[in-house]
Amino acid sequence: MRTTTRGRRLPMMAAGAAGLALVLSACGGGSSTGGAGEAPAADALESADGVTTVNFWHSMDGTNGETLGKLIDEFNAANEGKIEVKGVYQGDYDSTITKYKAAVQSNSTPSMVQIYDIGTQFMIDSGAVLPTQAFIDRDEYDVSDLQPNIAGYYTIDEDLWSMPFNTSMPVLYYNKTLFEAAGLDPETAPETLDEVGEAAAALSKKNGGPAEFGFNAAIYGWLLEQEIAANGALYCSPDNGRSGERASDYSFNNDTAVEFVDWWKGLVADGVAGNTGRATADAQNAFKSGTIGMTLESTGALGGMQKAAEEQGFELGVGFYPKIEQNDSGPIIGGASLWISGEGHSDAEKEATWQFMQFLAEPATQATWHTGTGYFPISKAALDEPEDVAWREQYPQFDVAVQQLEGTELTAATQGCAAGSMPQARKAAEDALEGALLGGDSKTELTKSVDALKTEIENYNNSVQ
Repeated sequence: MRTTTRGRRLPMMAAGAAGLALVLSACGGGSSTGGAGEAPAADALESADGVTTVNFWHSMDGTNGETLGKLIDEFNAANEGKIEVKGVYQGDYDSTITKYKAAVQSNSTPSMVQIYDIGTQFMIDSGAVLPTQAFIDRDEYDVSDLQPNIAGYYTIDEDLWSMPFNTSMPVLYYNKTLFEAAGLDPETAPETLDEVGEAAAALSKKNGGPAEFGFNAAIYGWLLEQEIAANGALYCSPDNGRSGERASDYSFNNDTAVEFVDWWKGLVADGVAGNTGRATADAQNAFKSGTIGMTLESTGALGGMQKAAEEQGFELGVGFYPKIEQNDSGPIIGGASLWISGEGHSDAEKEATWQFMQFLAEPATQATWHTGTGYFPISKAALDEPEDVAWREQYPQFDVAVQQLEGTELTAATQGCAAGSMPQARKAAEDALEGALLGGDSKTELTKSVDALKTEIENYNNSVQ
């Protein structure tokens, strides 16, 4: 879900936008919705000679990569002599999208590619992909089983452009053992920022509590996006780019954002929150050590968190992502989706890719993916698969994500910002958050980043008009 390249300063953005314009020009992107294209004939694969190869670029390594490899093997065995999927690991999300941009320019794109959530608008604008909606319309493919809040993120102008795949949500992780030692209810997770702050104060060593710090989280722009959405506000305007008009300005210096950053800054200043910097691993490891009371992280980290809790001898708790106040909104899904390349690929290859994409979306496949990785299933029916039911009975913490997703109303706020320069915006938000935590004024730091992005988003939009 997240990028791993951080710390790039704002003055470098103009060069990035110029390079992006060259890529989009080479791709042929130019309309407000990108180059749609049409799905091939449904019988395209039947007339192909020999085995049709699907080259699949992805960013799954470790356990996730092993689980994906098993699914690829299962699909290939079922389609022996007809389709062969070759999965190729391309590095982290940033590396994969960078390589895809280069492949577009050299006309060497893979059949299918996994791209992170914030790369959605760029992929549409590239003109290099076929929208999943084209195949859905052709086959009258039933999408009712797809989780609406997940499919909603990848839907622009009512078209589902890519098939969701690995999906996560942010949650509050807390150390139940430390909660009990501090006299807090270990079975009740804090639900608001104020409640997290109160718990952090009671947990912290500074106030005689059992934890080194009551709270700590990575300085990660994604968390700011989540808090804005969880309170029903917008990250960019108009309408987070979801109403048919391009996002033309960022608004993550709004009152919600300022209140969130002020809250976090206050915990650090009071000595009840740590500051481990931008590195995700550092924040996770601090919590896994058993010395931190609470942290904010993705559900994709739950497996590792649970393992660490068992090794360190503490009980892990999981709660909803905390809001400023209770409401019907909720956080945004994260992760990545699957895209079918268009130009330069045969009709048989496109059709074979679509067949593989459908296989990955099936309930049984998604149950295997969910239990093997911890990523949320895109299929509603996957949660009823015996494999999935038994797994969640063993690990009830995963049900928190299910309940949070089902309780979140799909709106422009919870769909997230669909802007082509979102990767740059996320890094700019991190600059602002870091500046505030180191003593800067929250509103000033956020506004400085928003203002610096005006040229970035304007250059991007001009490059696709």
